[in-house]
Amino acid sequence: MPTTFPFSSRVDAFLKALQARQYSPATVSTYAIDLAHLLELVGDVDPAGLAVHDIRRALATLHARGQQPKTLARTLSAWRSFYNYLARQGFVAANPCLGLRPPKGDRKLPNALSVDEMAKLLEGPADDLGSLRDQAMFELMYSSGLRRAELIGLNLDSVDLAAGEVTVTGKGRKTRLVPVGQRALEALRAWLARRGEVTTEVATEVARDTQALFLGARGGRVGATAVRLALNKLALKHGVTAHVHPHALRHSFASHVLQSSGDLRAVQEMLGHASLSTTQVYTHLDFQHLAQVYDQAHPRAKKK
Repeated sequence: MPTTFPFSSRVDAFLKALQARQYSPATVSTYAIDLAHLLELVGDVDPAGLAVHDIRRALATLHARGQQPKTLARTLSAWRSFYNYLARQGFVAANPCLGLRPPKGDRKLPNALSVDEMAKLLEGPADDLGSLRDQAMFELMYSSGLRRAELIGLNLDSVDLAAGEVTVTGKGRKTRLVPVGQRALEALRAWLARRGEVTTEVATEVARDTQALFLGARGGRVGATAVRLALNKLALKHGVTAHVHPHALRHSFASHVLQSSGDLRAVQEMLGHASLSTTQVYTHLDFQHLAQVYDQAHPRAKKK
């Protein structure tokens, strides 16, 4: 009788392989959650025994439970990656996830702030250590279109102030070089001039990341929650009523650069998108802006 391996043991090996390839802990955790759903639905069987109809039924069950199309697309992608891994290892003959598509949902436009809202959000002055850090973080996110995780991962040598560039490590551990604007460079210089003051106040038992560009209150690398709370505080301080979250700065960067330049390829490169279709969603924002200008400016755009 041939030896079979339970689903759970194959998943454990897959997750360890992701960790060995230096996937972020958040990404590994998401894969684990998505594969736990499949394990729950099919049982701890040998994954080699599952067929396309098993995967389709599992996906349909999650849909019936109310999972949104975007979540289902991510889940199916995780399952597909898992089976690709098994196929490379010779554990399965074929990937039963190939050819399956999640249900389509309405594609929501990114939440981008207007140019005036961004100017209001980032207006100075930054007059203490915490506000200097926050000013530098958010000027840089908006200037260079960084994801929150990319910002957090920056080290001191990631930014070249003389050249006006930042080296970013994005999804899949891919690096890209992105320009940094003058306002962001000024904010970074102000922060770096006083960054050393943070570590002098840290207790010796607290682990410090001396290479991190942005530090938290206790001296370690700034965390995701701290970034979100700092941005909320800044929006409240300057009276920005639009919904502001860290990714909105990246969306605002993309839409504003596209409005000014019309260069979709350049925006794709700066955002680090693997596919141009991902970047094309910002053309809808650009059209909204053009339509608004048209309505206001064209003498025959509106009824008398």
